[in-house]
Amino acid sequence: MNKRHYDSEETRSLIADKAARLFAQKGFSGTSIADISRESGCSKGHIYYHFENKEKLFVYLALETMRSWKERWEEVSVNYGTAVEKLYAMAHFVQNNFKTPLLQAGQELGSNPATSPETVAQLRGLASTPMHAYYEIFKLGLENGEFDLTEAELTSTGFLFGTLLGGLCQYLFTMESIALEGLFQRSVTVFVDGIRSKG
Repeated sequence: MNKRHYDSEETRSLIADKAARLFAQKGFSGTSIADISRESGCSKGHIYYHFENKEKLFVYLALETMRSWKERWEEVSVNYGTAVEKLYAMAHFVQNNFKTPLLQAGQELGSNPATSPETVAQLRGLASTPMHAYYEIFKLGLENGEFDLTEAELTSTGFLFGTLLGGLCQYLFTMESIALEGLFQRSVTVFVDGIRSKG
């Protein structure tokens, strides 16, 4: 294989795609570099050339997942004008975009004591993407007078909202979808009632 192909984004993408499928099927520890090599048709050397180790490969995939989440939310968000409308849309979006194929493998990796502190920090940092999206909604609500908030309260309000949705996400695997959707929407109503501008 020539150097150009060795370096190519096409090779990197192929490795990432095959690795994502394996991680989703077999979990993080159940997937080896040898498995990824066999599935992708790329040598172990190719894999280590593009991704220093298995953890870094997984972090790359997790970051790509969050980048995709952000892009999809931005496509949805423009269809709603007010902050309140965006919050209801966000609740629906989170319910339908939480169960990513890599979710369980990521939880496995993040909770393993042998995982490097750098990887754990990067996995925890993934939450900054939705948290920023929540912040932007509450900022809009402050600016257009929908919410009785101060600038200093925006970050903590976004955090609380994210925690609320995250708590409901724990029931995605055990509760009927329609019942859970009602709870997601009701949670927004309760939250908004607490911060809605009285003016």
